[in-house]
Amino acid sequence: MTKNLADKGKSVAKKAALFQTICALIFILITGLLSTVDKALAFAAGTIISILPNQIFALFAFRYAGASQLRLVTKSFSQGSKLKLAATVILFAIAFAGLKLEPLPVFAGFAIATVSYWLALFRQR
Repeated sequence: MTKNLADKGKSVAKKAALFQTICALIFILITGLLSTVDKALAFAAGTIISILPNQIFALFAFRYAGASQLRLVTKSFSQGSKLKLAATVILFAIAFAGLKLEPLPVFAGFAIATVSYWLALFRQR
């Protein structure tokens, strides 16, 4: 039963991540066709800033399951949340300070990728 809970969570997270990635690729292509390459790259960076931290969190969130491992579940979930936040901040810093990307496409890519992930999770509830 406990393994089943973790497996179900992993399955939902994988499906949501796949949907998020497909949406991101579609919007990156649209941005590339309708705008400049620089804006498409900035948009792609924004989607990556959303996708990678979500995957980090999912790895930690679904490592353990069950009432007998409640302490491990809580600790892993907390660690995943902290790492997700740290990764997001670091990736934004790299995008703006390191790569000097235009902010609007970066934030647009981040927002679209994040909303697509939420929609996928909401649809699977």
